[in-house]
Amino acid sequence: MSVVIETEEHEALREAVAALGRRYGRAYVTKALDEGKGPEELWNEAGELGYLGVSLPEEYGGGGGGIYELSLVLEELGAAGCPLLLLVVSPAICGTIIARFGTEGQKREWLPGLADGSRIMSFGITEPDAGSNSHRITTTARRDGDEWVLNGRKVFISGVDISDATLVVGRTEDARTGKLKPALFIVPRDTPGFHRTMLDMDLAAAEKQFELVLDDVRLPADALVGDEDAGLLQLFAGLNPERVMTAAFAVGMARYALTAAIGYAKERQVWKTPIGAHQAVQHPLAVAHIEVETAKLMMQKAAHLCDVGDDLAAGEAANMAKYAAGEACVKAVDTAVHTLGGNGLTKEFGLASLVNAARVARIAPVSREMILNFVSHQTLGLPKSY
Repeated sequence: MSVVIETEEHEALREAVAALGRRYGRAYVTKALDEGKGPEELWNEAGELGYLGVSLPEEYGGGGGGIYELSLVLEELGAAGCPLLLLVVSPAICGTIIARFGTEGQKREWLPGLADGSRIMSFGITEPDAGSNSHRITTTARRDGDEWVLNGRKVFISGVDISDATLVVGRTEDARTGKLKPALFIVPRDTPGFHRTMLDMDLAAAEKQFELVLDDVRLPADALVGDEDAGLLQLFAGLNPERVMTAAFAVGMARYALTAAIGYAKERQVWKTPIGAHQAVQHPLAVAHIEVETAKLMMQKAAHLCDVGDDLAAGEAANMAKYAAGEACVKAVDTAVHTLGGNGLTKEFGLASLVNAARVARIAPVSREMILNFVSHQTLGLPKSY
């Protein structure tokens, strides 16, 4: 009895997205980077074809699918060498949160644009002094009449310069306990007091990173997304898809690197046979492939759990998927570069720039060590040291 992992519709979507990716490819991304541009043409075409909004509700212009379908889109674009990093942020995190918890007005205002790519939203959670500890967020939001006033700082926020708004995670005071609790706010790009500074990153990526300062940023009451008392639930409803999509990003990148290395190993001949005939070359590629496929299975499980609404199980699986995919990606890229030798460091083969990019999947949006902490405490029931 065979086990069906993906439906015919999923396979058809994979093929269609892969075809789009092949038309652009790694050369397109490299050229855009050299020119200081982003992948606007690919983003726009993916939006027109319905791929960006595949996970969003049909009644708001989306495809009616889920995170499974969106992760598939990112994976296939990554496997073609042209991943769209903002797929992780704009439709996956922000779109999911607004679709699940936003008001009708927020849904109608934002979801159609997020679905077709005409509008982009960033996600502001990371802070300079909090790192991976979301419980130490110090950005505060207080009521002032009919308005909210936000103050704080964020760092490593992707794509703020091209985003129409940023979904900012702040903390409000609980009137009953006085304790701070998370809440999410839509902050339009040109809001007074909302300042951005581009970070100088030693990373080849089209999407720029920013530090944000919120200095008495005044927002209307309807800038709050969802229920003020359900902020933590809403936050993790976005963080689970974020981890799944990061896994998709890593799996796609790993597949691209391995495909390049396998093709090279089949053709490159130094002695009497292609180098791919030797086990010292074969076996590392085989191990890397096995680990990527294993990570992909966990990613598919996590995406499915997100889509059926099992947030608790999805949290565990999404963290595991992100960890496994990040580790597999780093190994796959390293193995691919090593297979090509000196050629692996040339622009012609397009692998050297992936060395730094692969490590992003280990570090962001949460470090591998914090994921191990999560699994230790939440899954294994081990005590905390902090």
